[in-house]
Amino acid sequence: MVFVKIPPTILVFDTGLGGLTVLREVVRARDDARHLYVADDAFFPYGPRGEEEVIARLVPLMGELIAAHHPDLVVIACNTASTLVMPHLRECYSVPFVGTVPAIKPACAASKTKRVSVLGTKGTVAREYTKALIRDFARGCEVTLVGSAELATLAETALRGGVVSDEAILAELEPCFVGAGEDIAKRTDTIVLACTHYPLLLDRLNQLAPWPVNWIDPAPAIARRVMNLLPETRGKADEAGAHMIFTSGRPHRLSEALMPFFGGRMPA
Repeated sequence: MVFVKIPPTILVFDTGLGGLTVLREVVRARDDARHLYVADDAFFPYGPRGEEEVIARLVPLMGELIAAHHPDLVVIACNTASTLVMPHLRECYSVPFVGTVPAIKPACAASKTKRVSVLGTKGTVAREYTKALIRDFARGCEVTLVGSAELATLAETALRGGVVSDEAILAELEPCFVGAGEDIAKRTDTIVLACTHYPLLLDRLNQLAPWPVNWIDPAPAIARRVMNLLPETRGKADEAGAHMIFTSGRPHRLSEALMPFFGGRMPA
């Protein structure tokens, strides 16, 4: 009897297109898998919404997605959703979940000047979950929380080919840079990107930064966690599927722009 290795199905979920930065790393780690990306654009953005509203939206929606697509693993590529909904999802569904949380621990461990900023949505930086991470892992660092109201939307606009001004990005970014009038050894040297949308703008962030900093993107760590949880059943990468779903049902016309995130494959 010949056993055929069936590639695993990985579902990556976010409110919009920010989770593509996580998908890109997951695809690199498991290019043999079937990759399904779900953007809940009908409910975007999650950041300003109330906690109960997000939970009431996401828990049943995830049940529908699991029933329809039978993923072997689900990545919640959204800080807001992960800090609110992960316990509820794990209680309701048996599929393994991998969440996304602000990478405060590695940022504080890496900082030389002991000044770290966390750049996230207003909801993420205000949550007790984030403050608990600072209490547990600051390691003597001064941590500045910066809540951005617009940067996720600016990142989506840029990916869709829209014009985003330097001034608009800099207005969201500037509060992260603490110590401008001080010695270079005392300035902010590490910034946590606590929203998966923000790495979409990383080249612009580097260009506009008042001085060089270390940007902490959680996507590589998430990909490593996926590799640890999924069984090693590798097949041929060219046989793996690439699919994209927008919950709004609106046509996105983004296939070519999305190909790099799917490992060069055209998402269906």
